[in-house]
Amino acid sequence: MKNRKPSRSSCMAGMFWTLLLLAADQITKALACMYLKNTSGISLISGVFELYYVENRGAAFGMLTNRQLLFVVIAVIMIALSAFVYSRLPMEKHYDLLRAACVLIAAGAGGNLIDRLARGYVVDFLYFSLIDFPVFNIADCCVCIGAALAVILLFTVYKTEEFAFLKLRR
Repeated sequence: MKNRKPSRSSCMAGMFWTLLLLAADQITKALACMYLKNTSGISLISGVFELYYVENRGAAFGMLTNRQLLFVVIAVIMIALSAFVYSRLPMEKHYDLLRAACVLIAAGAGGNLIDRLARGYVVDFLYFSLIDFPVFNIADCCVCIGAALAVILLFTVYKTEEFAFLKLRR
């Protein structure tokens, strides 16, 4: 293992993908506010999938309602931790999926953080009515997919010694 440090261009690529996902999240939320707010929603696949406007003042499934400061702190920690790990990942193909997980987590946490700071709540609009799944958004998808990917990778692909690069040097 060469353990090359990430290049400036690699970090810029990570920032690009994070900002692109963040933009997609914010644009879709703006569209939800413009076209779904004060409506009964739009059925895309009858009885299966709908677009439905919800103002979520809690976490997943509405838990911990009105604890905005807690969610802001958690989001900032998630973004900082993702950026820290990403910036230290060796430039090897072996770490590409973990790099993607960091981007997804940072983008998702950032998207919902922007909502909490700007609106005081998170805009959710994607609804699987078939299974009555809670309404969610693009940022939620990013965080969940990124976290699931990271957990799967940590349990199936990587060994503990492959994370020596995360140690803080004195």
